[in-house]
Amino acid sequence: MNNLIKPEYETLIFQFRGFKVMIDSDLAVLYGVPTKALKQQVKRNCERFPEDFMFELTQIEKDELVTNCDRLAILKHSSVNPLAFTEQGVSMLSSVLRSEKAIKINIEIMRAFARYRALLRENEELKKEILKLDAKLNHAFKFLLDKLDALHQKAIEPRKPIGFKIDKNK
Repeated sequence: MNNLIKPEYETLIFQFRGFKVMIDSDLAVLYGVPTKALKQQVKRNCERFPEDFMFELTQIEKDELVTNCDRLAILKHSSVNPLAFTEQGVSMLSSVLRSEKAIKINIEIMRAFARYRALLRENEELKKEILKLDAKLNHAFKFLLDKLDALHQKAIEPRKPIGFKIDKNK
């Protein structure tokens, strides 16, 4: 079953409008149906796909997607903007498509979203740790710079000249 979805699942998940989404053409390939058939099923069951489950990309978003993802270059000349499905929308697709392959793929996609969320949480924790270390280093560098400044101030105090002295009054 692991061979149903390529290990590079992260490349199938994009972020638009604050949502992690998958594009209709990618989902169609995964489910083994033409993109047109997938869109028809979605339109026939539009009440199952509210805005937080699925939305149509704008032309600007489509251009950004095509620019950032070479494998979606075919969308560049398409007159129809792609549909973007959130995690809940992808889950709803399996009930609309009703095939055994759709159910298996849906399970794998849900796992991919879960791994993606875990990866994001892990990165947040790592970021917090780095910020803590950064604060400690800044404190240590400030302490060292203060000590160096104190040593430098002692070095500036005038010294008594050493060696042969010439009397300037003569």
